[in-house]
Amino acid sequence: MLLNFLKIGSVIGMLALPFMKDQIESQPVGVEISAKQSLYDFKVKSLDGKMVDLSVYKGKKVIILNTASKCGFTPQYADWEKFYEENKSKVVVLGFPSNQFGGQEPGADSEIAAFCQKNYGVNFPMFSKVDVKGESKCELYKWLTTKELNGWNEKEPSWNFCKYLINEKGELVNFFASGVKPTSKEFLDALNK
Repeated sequence: MLLNFLKIGSVIGMLALPFMKDQIESQPVGVEISAKQSLYDFKVKSLDGKMVDLSVYKGKKVIILNTASKCGFTPQYADWEKFYEENKSKVVVLGFPSNQFGGQEPGADSEIAAFCQKNYGVNFPMFSKVDVKGESKCELYKWLTTKELNGWNEKEPSWNFCKYLINEKGELVNFFASGVKPTSKEFLDALNK
């Protein structure tokens, strides 16, 4: 049964790939940004039910991913885990499961945690399943996708495994679509600015 879900998720993900592969948004250069909030204003629930104050990541760059276990992009867990292990002294990866794209994350938090650990050895921080788009999106994703709050961006995730890059000051600086990996030139260029 799980294999059938993964196949369906892979087919849906691959059909959507041409629409998401290269989409990148960046904070405008040379324009003063007036954000009402930063990453450090948020507290979120981890997969094990503990509240985490995101201000603990002050001074580090942060990559926020909306994840899913039954998606064609799910193998990116391994890519982001490798990136996290190699860079965790200066960059942290935060995963936020969501079931809003093709119903590809139907499990409970405990099932998601077990899947990520068993299949991909995920050690980067993972958080409770949330909505990442539409009227019901969680407060963190409201900040990530509302220009009046973050200072410039209105781009919601277009599918699973979209990425938001936050700088060391807690400011949103980039959005990357699902097809962008940690080894992608556009991601590395933005990360190294």
